[in-house]
Amino acid sequence: MIYMNLNHVAAMDTLNLNKVDLNLLVALQALLEERSVSRAAERLHITQPAMSKTLARLRDLFEDPLFTRSNRGMQPTPRAEELATELGVVLHDITRLVSGSRFDPYTYSGEITLALSEYVGVALLPSLIRRLHQHAPRLSIRTITRVENQLEQLATGSLDFAIHIAQAHYPEEFRTQVLGTAPAAILVREDHPLTHGDITWERLALYPVIRVYVPDLEQVELARSSEAFMRVRHPQQGSLETSHLMTAMEVLRSTDYFLPGPAYVLQNSHATDGIVALPTPPGSDHTLKYMLVAHRRTSHSAMHCWLWDQVLDTIRTMAAETTAAQRVRYPAMLSPLAPQ
Repeated sequence: MIYMNLNHVAAMDTLNLNKVDLNLLVALQALLEERSVSRAAERLHITQPAMSKTLARLRDLFEDPLFTRSNRGMQPTPRAEELATELGVVLHDITRLVSGSRFDPYTYSGEITLALSEYVGVALLPSLIRRLHQHAPRLSIRTITRVENQLEQLATGSLDFAIHIAQAHYPEEFRTQVLGTAPAAILVREDHPLTHGDITWERLALYPVIRVYVPDLEQVELARSSEAFMRVRHPQQGSLETSHLMTAMEVLRSTDYFLPGPAYVLQNSHATDGIVALPTPPGSDHTLKYMLVAHRRTSHSAMHCWLWDQVLDTIRTMAAETTAAQRVRYPAMLSPLAPQ
């Protein structure tokens, strides 16, 4: 019953507000500050008779004279003085509501939800979060690594951004940016037998494979050979399927398993210590294209536009700062992810 009463009050307040011309409040502010009908009219670029009519409407609205005449000009009534203490704040809030407040990332304290695979997270998040902590220390970032139907989640607002392998089609309602392409690689421990000799499908079939979860795989834009590379294993080949990349790395470091994945993950040398990237078997293209995606409903959000740029700038900086020592860990064909 209490909730019904509160809803009724809210409805009545809205109904009463609908009857108010908010320009009257602007006129009242001018009258309170100028204490003169003529000066208030000049300030609002209207005639003195028009301002006199406005004052009459204000008196009807508040059921109070608001101002009385004296030898020292117009004097506010107690009711007008009471209104003066709140009117400036109300008009400021209305102005901010209509025009939007200036976005300051340093003081922003909202939450952003980002979907990305653990491959991308391991490579990108340390640098991105370091940058965000410096420029937006109150911002909360929530990452989700296992989420299907990402475009739908972006459309409904459950997600703010997604970073994923490019899908075959994006409706016009989505904003997209190619982050870069990344050749697929065979990830193994440093002293794995596959590190010696050529990599062939026949040799790969001799060793068990780890498969890490890829969201919306049926929507991913892949060459037929790349799709086979990510989905298929030899019938007699052992396998481990996991959604946790760090678990996969620990298994790689202590077994003869191999992991098909993007070579750029080795940019995080701490997480991938003891792991190397080998080229995929020759004769097919296993290039993966990664996209940054958001729904166009966020296109005019200063926060979302700022964060979009931070992701792109972080990846560009990471690519530029990749050291020669790091590049030694990649075969020549395996370049870090970088925006195109």
